[in-house]
Amino acid sequence: MNKSRNIADNLKILLCVCLSILSISLLGVGSAYAAACAPTPWDEIGPFYRPNAPMRNSIGKGYLLSGTVRSSADCSTIPNARVEVWQTGPSGQYDDAHRATILADKKGRYRLETDPPPGYARRPSHIHILVDVKGFEGLVTQHYPKAGAKQATFDLVLVPESQGKPKPVGRVDDLVRPGKTQPAQR
Repeated sequence: MNKSRNIADNLKILLCVCLSILSISLLGVGSAYAAACAPTPWDEIGPFYRPNAPMRNSIGKGYLLSGTVRSSADCSTIPNARVEVWQTGPSGQYDDAHRATILADKKGRYRLETDPPPGYARRPSHIHILVDVKGFEGLVTQHYPKAGAKQATFDLVLVPESQGKPKPVGRVDDLVRPGKTQPAQR
């Protein structure tokens, strides 16, 4: 009886060791997948974009949007990314007072203080964002503030440009960059 109890105890210990080794190896595989960040989804540029917004990080009061610009390849931060924003002012109209260009700092962080944008024409409250940095595909997206929120964090995850591969056809090529002419109207 003692012998069979010892065998049962040894089997339990062996099973625990095997499960521990399996768990550790699965954690290693999981963390390799976690190292990649999902790219920020594209959204419409809209008809009110105008290039070369003034350099500033404050275009109003009452809402703080901040985040980090990252690479989708490994979640590393992207320093000095150019982030352009535009939105409607409190009157519900797009105007020059609610446009800005922000440079992310050396740790990829950006910060915008603004008025909470009202919705208009059945559109929810939103802030347009265009991100441009060498070595990465440009990004056009929108941030949708939650009703009543005073601040939000919105990381901007960019896809590295393909090296030696043909450029994708479509909106990446249509991105309007400073010094680049407007794409032809189709």
